[in-house]
Amino acid sequence: MTQIKLKMETALKTKWNLDPTHSEISFKVKHMMISTVTGHFEDLNASVESENNDFINADFNFMAKIDSINTKNKDRDAHLKSDDFFNAKEYPEMIFNSTSFDGRSLIGDLRIRNVIKEISLDVDFNGIAVDPYGQTKAGFEVTGSINRKDFNLTWSAVTEAGSIVVSDTIKLIVDLQFIKE
Repeated sequence: MTQIKLKMETALKTKWNLDPTHSEISFKVKHMMISTVTGHFEDLNASVESENNDFINADFNFMAKIDSINTKNKDRDAHLKSDDFFNAKEYPEMIFNSTSFDGRSLIGDLRIRNVIKEISLDVDFNGIAVDPYGQTKAGFEVTGSINRKDFNLTWSAVTEAGSIVVSDTIKLIVDLQFIKE
């Protein structure tokens, strides 16, 4: 009986896969508290499983390869990949798995390095559309912020004038477009 029920529940879910050419996981962080550095991850993947077209209670999962970080500065990227920050060799992926979605707030577990923390993200569901090739797509804008030190990204420095080089607060901007399977 349990197997039959499980098969029925699974059959009701629709799987949506990432459209990587229309998606991005990016971040912004204050540098010396006077400017903002923006970066993104070039190698990412994501999926959603939903029982309905409003995506309420859908299961969202996304992953970014740390080695694909790009801030338009090779030296800074190398520093971010080092053990001072992400340690891409030992912890090659940043992973998010949702635990709930009410249509506006996406709550889930974010894993960076060896730390898993529950975070809450704001979501704008931009709707569903069929593209010129007949593919059904859904688009989302996801934003939020985390404290980098919560994830053992603790490197810090202070300038001679006393300014902090890197802010603890990291703003996340995740634009995701999915293709219905």
